[in-house]
Order: sequence, then structure tokens, then C-alpha cells
Amino acid sequence: MNPQKEILASRLFFIVTNRNMSENRALIVENLNPKIIKLQYAVRGPLVIRAGAIKKELEKGAKKPFKRVILANVGDAQAMYQRPLTFIRQVVSCITYPKLLKTDMYPPDVKKRAQDILDNCSGNSVGAYTMSLGIEMIRRHVAEYIECRDGHKARWQDISLTAGATTGIKTCLELFCNKVDGKPSGIMLPVPQYPLYSATVAEYGLGHIRYYLDEGNNWALEMSELERAYEEGSKTHCVRAIVVINPGNPTGQVLKRSNIEDIIKFAHKKRLFIFADEVYQANVYDKDSKFFSFKKVLSELGPPYNTVELVSFMSISKGYTGECGLRGGWMELCNMDPGVQGHLYKTLSAMLCPATVGQAAVDCVARTPISGEPSYELWLKEKNAVLNSLKDRAEMIVKAFNKMEGFKCNVVQGAMYAFPRIELPAKAIEAAKAEKKAPDVFYAFKLLEETGICVIPGTGFGQCPGSYHFRTTILPQPKILQEMLDIFQSFHKKFTKEYQ
Repeated sequence: MNPQKEILASRLFFIVTNRNMSENRALIVENLNPKIIKLQYAVRGPLVIRAGAIKKELEKGAKKPFKRVILANVGDAQAMYQRPLTFIRQVVSCITYPKLLKTDMYPPDVKKRAQDILDNCSGNSVGAYTMSLGIEMIRRHVAEYIECRDGHKARWQDISLTAGATTGIKTCLELFCNKVDGKPSGIMLPVPQYPLYSATVAEYGLGHIRYYLDEGNNWALEMSELERAYEEGSKTHCVRAIVVINPGNPTGQVLKRSNIEDIIKFAHKKRLFIFADEVYQANVYDKDSKFFSFKKVLSELGPPYNTVELVSFMSISKGYTGECGLRGGWMELCNMDPGVQGHLYKTLSAMLCPATVGQAAVDCVARTPISGEPSYELWLKEKNAVLNSLKDRAEMIVKAFNKMEGFKCNVVQGAMYAFPRIELPAKAIEAAKAEKKAPDVFYAFKLLEETGICVIPGTGFGQCPGSYHFRTTILPQPKILQEMLDIFQSFHKKFTKEYQ
């Protein structure tokens, strides 16, 4: 059975068999918050659910034309067998089992770091709650990291530790859930964009104001397009904020400094709040590209542009650490109204605190080992090995797709993804319509069922009408990545021949 039909059939069965019970329930689909029903999150959607089911089928001995499922759908480095950094895991080991501090198993700088963290925990235990915004010592270390990165002062009081970047992003977006001058609030989002934003905007009932990145110019951000999107969005919404993802997800581009300056000036002119998603700031591979933080550029532009409201986000899930499961990150607030900041912090306090172990990992990223310390050489070796391998894989994936007929893939300057464009035969588009699927979704399901490769269609990220893409991570280890690309090429030839 077709996977989509299988899902629909199971839902129908559930509805029919539970109809009588539903009559006595307070919460049913018909009276569920319609914003929740509208919410879509592609990177964890039906394709991924089906990939999980196929994996279980293989484990039970099912016969498939492939031996394993390759999950290229999500930026989870350690799920793709990236080894965790020794320094972080040693610190985490010591804080979760302090008896290790009394042994000679770990270097003295690891034990000193772990003891410092424990000394700043209530009851000297990571099992205790921390302050709502995170451990003050770690917030101070994050401020020092930002100062070192940008060369400009950072106030630790403006930094909040978060459970990955996601918690901070969602909480800050929630601040805009209000009408202004009778219009609902609108948020400018790039297309393509990371589905967290479109999902959250839908969940909160905010206006989704789309501005398109220029694929023909390596996903550059054109100011004329920002102007167009703002003017169009302003007809129905009060446009109040703009989201910028740099380096880009899913597109892999890195903004030039001049581009960032233009965005800040645009935000000042339109009185927009800037969301700077900078979680991939360590992932820059292109020799002609360099990461500049919005905080740095804003500070150096001077008056009046250095008064633009800005929140920037960082995460330990990406970069060279790949500690997705530890759920650590931070956000820095710049120029936020003190009263609003107070209410934001009040909201965060209602969530108690980020996980303490995640905070400890943040400390390891914000204050890495320094030259002369026992852990430094190994930490540097492991860090460089990860980033150099990612650079090689970024080049490998672009070259492979650009050799395939019907594909075009821009250079992956940074981040962890490629977003190739694919030309689909007219008969394939017709077949997709017959199954009531978007053509790229149809292609992605065929790819999964016939090869075990799971990618996410461009529909989930947004794309120019009439164009078709998919996002794949560059995270599979080199041998598996090469295997994936070889299988991909064979599949695409077969698919094209079938629907030509």
C-alpha cells in the first residue's frame, strides 16, 4: 500500500473505532486548536515516520531492495556516527558522577571545570534546578566568548541559556502574538527556511511574510526582494520582525558582511526586530566566505543602526560538537526594551530552567581548553578533524549532484546541508498529482521506498513556485555518503527512464 494511503487508512480506522468514545471526550480533533492542526514540521513528518517503519521492517527480516535506511533528513551529527568530543564527555561524566573527581582517570583541567560547575549548582548536584536563565558563571563565560568573537562588549545579564536554540526562538516569537493598529503581527521568513519558523508562526497565528533567496546567485539575499516582501506583507499584517539564518539552513550559503549591513539598515528603516539564527557559525567551509555575527556588524555600524533590536541564537547541537541530545544553547538580547526583557525572562522562569547537563556542555563550548592545558591538543585535533571532514563532504555532495543529469546544486559554503534543484519529468508530475502529492514529495517517497534513503522535499522548506528541491545533510560519514550518492544516481536514472 502507498505510505500516505497507509497513514490515512490507519487514521480512518482510529476515527471509526473510537467514534463512540469521542462523544464523551472533552478534546477531539473537531474542537482542537486549529493552529495546531495547521502546523507542519517537515523534518519530522510522514517521510521520516515511514523511514522509521521501514527500519523496523528490515530488523524483522523483511526483504527490501536495500540493506539499510540512510537518514539524511536531519542535522543530527552523532546519529550519523560522528564521535563526541572527549573533553565535553569527560566533563559531563564528572558532573554526573562526581566520584570520578577523586580518581586519576581524567586530566586535571577536566576535573577543575567539572568542579567549578558543581560548585555553582544548588547542593553541588546537576540534579538540582538552576536559575531560570541558567547558571550565572556559564552565562558570564558565554559573554566572554561573544566578546572574544566580536571584539565588542557583551553583558552576561542579556544572555539566557536555552534548551538548544529552539526554546529561545519559540519564546521570542511568542512575544509578537498581538495585533497592532488592528492588524495581526507578521514575521518575515526566508524561502527556503528551516521549518521550525513556519511551524511556530502557524502555531502562534502569526503572519508568514515570505522573502525569497536568489538561487541563481548562490542563495543571496537581495534588498529589492526584502522591500517587495515587506510592502506585500504590510497590506494584511503589521510586519514587525525579520528572521535571518546565517549560515543558511537548508541552503548552505554564508552572508557577506555588506549584506548583513544592508539587512540591519533595512530593519532600522522599517522598525523591525531581527532574529539572527547563527547556530552554524563554526560551519564555514568555503575559502572565500567568513562568518560575521549580526551583533558585531550592528555594533560597528554605529548610530543610529546600533540601536536596532536583535536577538541572536547559538546551539551546541551544530558546529563541531553535534551534541543534539544534550539540548544546550543560548540567546543574546541586544537593545530590547527593558520592560519587554523583563516579561521575556518571566516567561522563561515559568519553564523552570534548561537541563543542567546541557548547560555544562555550553560551558565547554563557550570556554574551550586553551593552549598549555592538558586537554588542549586532543580537543583541537578532534575539532579540526570534524570540521575538515565536513568540508570534504560538502564538496563531495555538490560535485556528485552537479554530475547527475537534471540536478543543479549550489556550493555549500557553510552549515550542514545541500539543497539541490531537480528537474522532474512531466509524467512524474502527473503521477504525483494523481496521488495528491507535491511532485518533490512524490519523488522523495519513491526514493525512500526503493533505496532506503530519506531526504526532505523542498516543499517542507519553501521554494519558488514551479521549482523542485530536496534537502539532504552532509553528515553521513564519508563511506556511507559515497554509498548514498552512488545509490542516488542509479535511482534517478531509473526514475527518469520510468517517467520519461
